[in-house]
Amino acid sequence: MTAASELPTASILIVDDEPGMQRYLSKALSPRFAMLETAGTLADAEALRQRLHFDLLLVDVRLPDRSGIEWHEALETDRRSDIIFMTAYADLEMAIHALRVGASDFIMKPFRLEQLLSAVDRCLERRRLARENFVLRRETTQRHSAQGGMLGNSPAIREVQAIIERVAPTPSAVMITGESGTGKELAARDLHRLSRRLGAFVPLNCGAVASELIESELFGHVKGAFTGAVKAREGLFTYADGGTLFLDEIAEMPLAMQAKLLRVIESKRIRPVGSEQEQPVDVRIVTATHRDMEQEVASGRFREDLYYRLNILTIRLPTLRERPDDIALLAHHFSQHLSKELGLTALPWQHADLERMARYSWPGNIRELKNFIERCILLGRLPRELLEDSTTEKHDDTAPNVPLDWTIEVLEKHHLLAVLEANDGNKSRAARSLGISRKTLDRKLAAWQSST
Repeated sequence: MTAASELPTASILIVDDEPGMQRYLSKALSPRFAMLETAGTLADAEALRQRLHFDLLLVDVRLPDRSGIEWHEALETDRRSDIIFMTAYADLEMAIHALRVGASDFIMKPFRLEQLLSAVDRCLERRRLARENFVLRRETTQRHSAQGGMLGNSPAIREVQAIIERVAPTPSAVMITGESGTGKELAARDLHRLSRRLGAFVPLNCGAVASELIESELFGHVKGAFTGAVKAREGLFTYADGGTLFLDEIAEMPLAMQAKLLRVIESKRIRPVGSEQEQPVDVRIVTATHRDMEQEVASGRFREDLYYRLNILTIRLPTLRERPDDIALLAHHFSQHLSKELGLTALPWQHADLERMARYSWPGNIRELKNFIERCILLGRLPRELLEDSTTEKHDDTAPNVPLDWTIEVLEKHHLLAVLEANDGNKSRAARSLGISRKTLDRKLAAWQSST
């Protein structure tokens, strides 16, 4: 990716006391930047910087009220934006001083437009690389449930793959639902990979961040914004600019933070904690949850308006017990990957072993399967005792003892009511066990009640 790909999401402030130069630079640069402002004095420039965030400053050295270099040098380190100085009166000493106070580049007037754009590209490329390095360092601290994209050939997973391929190139918000361990982050990564968005994929587990810190984590903060904020820090929205922000366990987000997230979605601007500056962002938001979000909204734990903004499209991931035909493929994949990672020999799976694994219910889904495969490799054998109890308890090869004249509708009603009773009347838990939404379960129960 070139630096030019970053330009449409960047913001620039041009500071020059010559109106003709302002018009020339504005005309040349405005199509290439998301936001462009101009100022004729440093006082005007500072007033703009108090309200708005700028990724880049393009500043003339000689200005009516002060030297541009002196102004930049006086700014606090954490409030500085990248800066390119322009002047028609430079000497070697001035250029060295400008670079010492943190200038990204120094160009002489008159200059060709290509020369200026080259300096801008270099500056924003360094900024992009710094953000990518942050994302990569963050990624190395996390272990994902699998490597690569979603695997499987079963009808259930192929339907999910088809939906992802269709919606990935769009900017629409997507909510991924499913039990824990079904691979929601992998689905989100596939959405980003197929989206052709040039920015990074940045994940955040909303339930793993303290409620008082999540705003700073998402939007960043300025120095002194709160106790312990000894220096400014960019937030995850900034690092995901031009890319995808994945908010896992979105139902765990505090209500106060939900209101702020809704504002960002509507305005496409963020404001770091403690700052008066707003910063434009271009971020696609993908969320995930294992909870019944309609129940969360009904109970008042999640804002209805935010739910509808995040839930443009829902992708439900099937449980592993709904796709037993994929277990052999996943077992071989995990075995090959983990054996290399552990430095041990991969196990030769027997057909009987794979059949036993396919009959198991896998309550922890793909995550449990991966952990199980790792345990097998460490032991050098298949620990059958770990599967036996659940296999015999949850799977019966005999046909259910029901009258042969029952219709499918009667059988469905009988089964749903039995599952509801087994879950002590908890409709949300019963719906998850059945693999349907709480709304669908409520509708069926209401229909049966009205027919009696």
